[in-house]
Amino acid sequence: MFPPAFGPRMGYLCKYLKANNINPVVVTEYIPDETFRFLKGDTEVTYINYYSTASSKVRRAALLLLDMFFCYKDVRLYREALKKTEGRNFDLILCSTYRTFPLVAAGRLALKTGLPLVVDLRDIIEQYSGTEFIAHRLPRLFGLEGILAAWFRRRSVGVRNRALGRASVVTTVSPWHVETLRRYKPHLIYNGFDPEIFFPSPKPAERFNITYTGRLLSTAMRDPSLLFEAVEKLAAEGIISPDRFVIRWYMDEKSEEIIRREASKYPLAVALMSYNAYVPAPEIPGILNESNILLLLTNKSSAKGPKGVMTTKFFEYLAVQKPILCVRGDEALLEKTIADTHSGISAHTASEAYVFIKNLYQQWLSDPHSPITTFPKREEILKFSRASQAGQFMELFENLHV
Repeated sequence: MFPPAFGPRMGYLCKYLKANNINPVVVTEYIPDETFRFLKGDTEVTYINYYSTASSKVRRAALLLLDMFFCYKDVRLYREALKKTEGRNFDLILCSTYRTFPLVAAGRLALKTGLPLVVDLRDIIEQYSGTEFIAHRLPRLFGLEGILAAWFRRRSVGVRNRALGRASVVTTVSPWHVETLRRYKPHLIYNGFDPEIFFPSPKPAERFNITYTGRLLSTAMRDPSLLFEAVEKLAAEGIISPDRFVIRWYMDEKSEEIIRREASKYPLAVALMSYNAYVPAPEIPGILNESNILLLLTNKSSAKGPKGVMTTKFFEYLAVQKPILCVRGDEALLEKTIADTHSGISAHTASEAYVFIKNLYQQWLSDPHSPITTFPKREEILKFSRASQAGQFMELFENLHV
């Protein structure tokens, strides 16, 4: 994806490429989302609306199956991208993906034009606990959905690996991803934050706010139960109440359904919830800066759990220097980075979350107008700047032509 849809990694990269007199030309899928409108700028973008005529669930399912079996979306994107190369000089092809699409199109384009291919892997199938990597729910196929999902997983990994084998450079987003893809010698370029937008600017609020911004694919990937246990106990003890304490969720409807379902198991916690729709990205820094705790949801990293997940929101949380509560701690890279940056806690138990919230809440009660901030190591945070990461990309690009 690319802005105005949720495409921060490539959106920010293009912003800083253009600031350094490098002109990207983007071909991407159209997504009906305006979250990152401010990031599109004047970048030349061609959007392909694959579902513009798919007015029924049957037609959408047909397009999904066409893509799974025949790479329908790649074929269309390749044709559009090829048109962009006619009569113009380019230096390389960059393909950024969260699964496989559009690696087939990028590979064909590189072969046709003779240009070097750089593959950027934001997420890979191996990191998911189940079938969360499938963007759309599979159609019902007489109980064969599980077999189809397993086949699609194997096929997608095979397609991806063939593309990686042809790439001149591979980049990815965490040490776990680097290790998993080590045969392709990937370069590590983290996700991050834009220092021009995300920085400390504390704002007092009438209530003590715990804030979460983002979506949930499943509780296997992101489990909020320790948070709910902790606030249920705090409410039962009379320490917190809805007039002074709120957990604010900024998310899509499907994610909200998951949270409401899980929270319903904790009657006292339900009254402490506030649900809000996604907001445009430029409004996020203000929301974070008026918060007292910023919430990260994940789960223990394991064979059946999430692996190597370092979400963009974590780096944006770091940048505004508000205390971070991570539940359930992944006991891996995310937890280590929270410790290294002195930015919060990665809780393994409800008791740990309880103590963390209670202490900060009582600190706030003593002086509601004094902002609660962390004091992380600045040098640890700056390496996650989008400007620094664009510099890493540009160095790789330049080395292709040395």
